[in-house]
Amino acid sequence: MPCWFEGPLAAFDTETTGVDVEQDRIVSAAFVTQSQAGAAPVITRWLVNPGVPVPEEATAIHGLDEEHLQRHGRWPAPVMEEVARALAGHAARGIPLAVMNAPFDLTMLDRELRRHRASSLAGYLGGAALCVLDPWVLDKHLDRYRKGRRTLSDLCRQYGVELTGAHDAAADAAATLEVVRAVGRRFASRLERLSPPELHTRQAVWHAAQARGLQAWFARNGSEEQCDPAWPLRPELTAAA
Repeated sequence: MPCWFEGPLAAFDTETTGVDVEQDRIVSAAFVTQSQAGAAPVITRWLVNPGVPVPEEATAIHGLDEEHLQRHGRWPAPVMEEVARALAGHAARGIPLAVMNAPFDLTMLDRELRRHRASSLAGYLGGAALCVLDPWVLDKHLDRYRKGRRTLSDLCRQYGVELTGAHDAAADAAATLEVVRAVGRRFASRLERLSPPELHTRQAVWHAAQARGLQAWFARNGSEEQCDPAWPLRPELTAAA
């Protein structure tokens, strides 16, 4: 039986109006599935008219401006429904989901579902276990002493994965999927005996430890920036009493 990193995988990515998961909006999303390593990927893309201004800083990153999204994007409610159902369908079949920096994209999706569908990602999963493989967490744990940045572009160079059209949701999702496979192969001796659900559980622990370490580094350097230890989804903020 092939190892999990040679078998079926899916990947998810978004582009957004900014980096605040509680306030910013999704402007594009992509879902990539692959039946096995080397198979042709199946790509589903969504373009969203977020209904709010798109900052120039965001457009400079992903190239999607407000006029283009108003003309070609769909309203968020049906898009978020389709995206959530796609993720839920693969979760029900036990297919692992590769997401780079999962707490960002999955929390963005969860908040959009709450905003536009009066539901949540957990609501759409309906009890199915979402099994996430996050190359940022995996690489940082498995090669923790390597210096340098660990953006998706950096990981693609590190693992020999081609990334054409960075900050396009479909291109980033496809590259994320291949990086996860490459991480699995490079560290096969440490990963092949672990099932994806076991890896999911361990990544939550690893990410929390990584967040604590980064928080300590910020404190030593006088930064007030906060690191959320939750993975792969940040809990919903509760209103102040």
